[in-house]
Amino acid sequence: MKTDRIMWGIILLFIGGVLLLENFNIIDFYWSSVWRFWPIFLIIAGLNILFNKNKSQMGGAISLGVLIIALGVLFYRGIQPRHNENKWLDKSFEPNIDMDFDDDHEHSRGKESRFSAPLPDVMAKRTVLNISGGGTSFELKGETDSLFTASTHRSRTGYSLVNETVDSVNTLTFKMKGKSSWSVNEGGNDVDFLMNKNPEWEIHMNMGAGEVKFDLSEYKVRSFNFDGGAAALDIRIGDLLPIADVTVKTGVADVKLNVPESVGCRITTKTGLSAKDFNGFTKLKEGLYESPNYASSTKKVFIKLDGGLSNFEVHRY
Repeated sequence: MKTDRIMWGIILLFIGGVLLLENFNIIDFYWSSVWRFWPIFLIIAGLNILFNKNKSQMGGAISLGVLIIALGVLFYRGIQPRHNENKWLDKSFEPNIDMDFDDDHEHSRGKESRFSAPLPDVMAKRTVLNISGGGTSFELKGETDSLFTASTHRSRTGYSLVNETVDSVNTLTFKMKGKSSWSVNEGGNDVDFLMNKNPEWEIHMNMGAGEVKFDLSEYKVRSFNFDGGAAALDIRIGDLLPIADVTVKTGVADVKLNVPESVGCRITTKTGLSAKDFNGFTKLKEGLYESPNYASSTKKVFIKLDGGLSNFEVHRY
């Protein structure tokens, strides 16, 4: 019995069913209330690995039972009205009133704010963008005449932006100050980015729960690295450089990557209880896939995927 496929199918049915009920206004489901419980899926994945090693049908049934019970608890937790949240969550989810000011840029909690790094007179050879934060929705909105700008909305947490140039390397660090939190009344934190199209970018993201939507097809991106927990990623890579590296490490995530048909693409996977959809790619061996034009293409994208209980999709456009 393909227990891992059955379990992933149940999870997708659960998520799809909840979204459908929300769209028809049958229920109000508070995703912010259940994000912090994502490690339970790692426990379920561990049980499945242990039982599958012995090819035990009873063990597979136990894993499925634990999964169904866990999803039932998460569903009950998600439909609870927000005024009951303090009965379930610890103090890390209470509004942070510590006025911690930064010498660079500081975001006032609960308000909108804008951060900006000016375009340097002489462009650095490398531009590194480090992003960190949890409980946040990050979206790339387009181009800017500055080097980089960020706008925060509905945030209950402070942010800072630091811009440093050392040895022809321009490093931007945009990070959340303190622990991540969700607004009890408004949901999560929203951050919109604008990036200049001239530099060659290296993007590194480190976050817990959250969402990332980046269309990087018109930017010169040498590398994109993501290390996170429970997240949803929708990333589009372009073909403006000869080589691009994409590395994604997740716990529980829905990952969608899009690469141009004009580039050769190689995918290396190291996944546990994960679903993979690499339509149009050739499987060379376990954990290794290539596009049909990989050998002949002068431009290449190398993708490395590492996840526990995730859904990985790579499409060509």
